[in-house]
Amino acid sequence: MTKGEAELVFVPLGGVGEIGMNFGLYGFGQGRRRQWLAVDCGVAFANELLPGIDLILPDVRFIEEERKNLLGIVITHGHEDHIGALAELWRRLQAPVYTTPFTAQLLTIRRLQDPGAPDIPIKVLPVGGHVSLGPFEVDFIPVAHSIPESHALAIKTPLGTVLHTGDWKIDPTPVAGSTTDEARFRALGDAGVLAMVADSTNSVRGGRSPSEADAGANLAKVIAEAKGRVAVTTFASNVGRMVSVGRAAAAAGREVVLVGRAMDRVAMVARELGYLEGVPPFRSVDTYGYLPRDKVVALITGSQGEPRAALSRIALDEHPDIALSPGDTVVFSARAIPGNEIGISRIINALIRQGVEVITDRTHMIHVSGHPRREEMADMLRWVRPRILLPVHGEALHMHEHAVLAREVGVPEVVRCGNGDVVRLAPGPAEVVDEVPAARLYKDGKVLIEDASRTIADRRKLSFVGIVTVALALSDKGELAGDPRSEVIGLPERATDGRTFVSIVDEAVMETFDTLPRARRRDPRAVEESIIRGVRGTVAEAWGKKPIVRVLVVQV
Repeated sequence: MTKGEAELVFVPLGGVGEIGMNFGLYGFGQGRRRQWLAVDCGVAFANELLPGIDLILPDVRFIEEERKNLLGIVITHGHEDHIGALAELWRRLQAPVYTTPFTAQLLTIRRLQDPGAPDIPIKVLPVGGHVSLGPFEVDFIPVAHSIPESHALAIKTPLGTVLHTGDWKIDPTPVAGSTTDEARFRALGDAGVLAMVADSTNSVRGGRSPSEADAGANLAKVIAEAKGRVAVTTFASNVGRMVSVGRAAAAAGREVVLVGRAMDRVAMVARELGYLEGVPPFRSVDTYGYLPRDKVVALITGSQGEPRAALSRIALDEHPDIALSPGDTVVFSARAIPGNEIGISRIINALIRQGVEVITDRTHMIHVSGHPRREEMADMLRWVRPRILLPVHGEALHMHEHAVLAREVGVPEVVRCGNGDVVRLAPGPAEVVDEVPAARLYKDGKVLIEDASRTIADRRKLSFVGIVTVALALSDKGELAGDPRSEVIGLPERATDGRTFVSIVDEAVMETFDTLPRARRRDPRAVEESIIRGVRGTVAEAWGKKPIVRVLVVQV
């Protein structure tokens, strides 16, 4: 490569080595003169390891600094792990967004429902459309997935074509949305594909993913045989499953009640764009209590055990509008995302304790994945015949198995990369040539915090050892101006000898203060440090753990 020669690079800032938080960059040019195209802008969902955190977002500081060269953000489809970070990050990027009608409507409705959301400029393209952005010619190729208008992207550049598969599967009978356009992929392969950046989610599973129509048929059987109320929980964005539940309910003489704001939003867009054609209108949540038990199917958010979602509140009998009784049925029509198993198990156990029958894909085929299994992945590799494969959208095991499969199929080059790696695709052999900052941002209420912040570490520590607070007032002579005040939170009530930890703390404060030389008592900072050490050591001796200790010293 000569000095100043243009390069084509791929830089993932999220979605590699993990499931969720998809954010990829394609760069064309050299050095600071590269022009950039972003693909997707998604979130990942937090779990109990991140107390108080709602969502995880990619840290986009690298492209934020380069945003004058960011030509656009292209969205493959409307799942949260591909669009969920746009509202939070768009102000940092300020580039136009290109996507198809269904995804555009989801983004627009969210903005209208959130007064603080930015007015993102969305350029709406037709299904299977095309957009030219500087050196990038982007063709949208329809694929089957669990949400309408999912697309792979053929990104054509002067140095070659990259196929960015997005999320896809081969489904000859999808319930909503397109089939995967095999003819266009074969034509793309015939024209020559430099690289394929490809979904690895199901690379550990052999065979082919069943069709959405198969899941629908089994759901219809479960609903038809149920005696009491039926609740089906799935991803709100799974319009195919929404259609299957709607048809199954109608065949069983039941009405569908939507429960959850996200479910309402998706259903509104799907109905408006014709993806619910032939499905009877859904009922609002306030009608649930007026329908006979054998005439209702509740379609509910919370399939991943999210503590704030509708299903979790129902399982704990805390939902204001929805309750279940012994003999009712809850169907988990979704697969657990890795890391969510504990939350899901907690909900299932709570429902069973209520006498509710719980049906999962462990015993019934009532869920199918929206991602390809190994035989489908091999088909795509044979259709497209890329020179280079970059496995993405998966954890380390998924990406490794995808790489093994690609070599078996005969792909000449396979490059493993991670978030922040700069992968040169052309000219020359594909390889990681540089690294840029790539981290995580956490949505904490209304605030975004960096993963380097002490916030999460402090919360984890608090969850293990609690906190002790002490307040005392000193005169200018270094004498106590009153009795110290202390409080313990998160500690046991009593030690093994029967003493309360409040009394243990009080005694430690007084003993520490009494042993201080008079000169040090006049120094608030010295008093604070001594009491912290004294209280922490005394509590550790009685408890076996060192709490967080905070001391406030005021001079009066």
